[in-house]
Amino acid sequence: QVQLVESGGGLVQPGGSLRLSCAASGIIFGFYTMGWYRQAPAKERELVGDISNNGRINYAESVKGRFTISRDNAKNTVYLQMNSLKFEDTAVYYCYAELTGSSWRRYWGEGTLVTVSS
Repeated sequence: QVQLVESGGGLVQPGGSLRLSCAASGIIFGFYTMGWYRQAPAKERELVGDISNNGRINYAESVKGRFTISRDNAKNTVYLQMNSLKFEDTAVYYCYAELTGSSWRRYWGEGTLVTVSS
């Protein structure tokens, strides 16, 4: 059974930082691209960033220079370091794991809420 468990969300003031973690089980972690989406109230889910199994990283323009995604294959965990947080970063953040190619599949976590508020 595949599980992706996010942690690290919470309430933070503008300009603050948070680090999200996503621990995966039930998959061969090193085969998967790992990433984060977010969904703000009344908005569509959007990609925040992802990191491939060989370390290639993509970010949404809105978070470049502020967010850093990384992975620890020994711990089956992907991280999202979020700095200089803004009100508009408020959203539920979802971790996902994606196996590309002919056996494509994607798994999702339950999400963790990040609220940026003064």
